[in-house]
Amino acid sequence: MFGDLSLSHILILLLVLVLVFGAKRIPEIGSSIGQGIKEFKRSLRDAGEDPASSPPASARNLQPPAASSSSPPLGAGDPKRLSD
Repeated sequence: MFGDLSLSHILILLLVLVLVFGAKRIPEIGSSIGQGIKEFKRSLRDAGEDPASSPPASARNLQPPAASSSSPPLGAGDPKRLSD
């Protein structure tokens, strides 16, 4: 795919990058791409860990909400309108 790229082609691409983004922005873009790749690899590694070793966050906080006498149960009655 990139086999036909010669040194002159690469130099032209670098010149276009400098003209479009500016010389000061190119290192910032490179570092943000590197941080994104690191975060992606970390998330893949975390997803590959044994799920039985640590319970999911949703399972740790499974407490029923406090029942309020003023609010109707879900599905009961007509929905309230915010404005007409």
